[in-house]
Amino acid sequence: MAKLKLGAIEDDKPIKITHELPASVHRDLVAYAQILAQETAQPIGDPAKLIAPMLARFMAADRSFRKARRARQRPIEGEE
Repeated sequence: MAKLKLGAIEDDKPIKITHELPASVHRDLVAYAQILAQETAQPIGDPAKLIAPMLARFMAADRSFRKARRARQRPIEGEE
């Protein structure tokens, strides 16, 4: 069986965002949800619930983003 990058989906209080997806991306999202449900034995009623963990995983894996974010969070010398 395939080893997917996402694991079980955490239950968290959502923030609603409306966004249109290309049909091909939606088809892939539905297929991903089906495979993930088989792999984790956890049914995924709404494939859209995968979008947030996928984005979080993508940002966590982006080293340039993490580096830029850390640089923005550091206090500037002389400021405090």
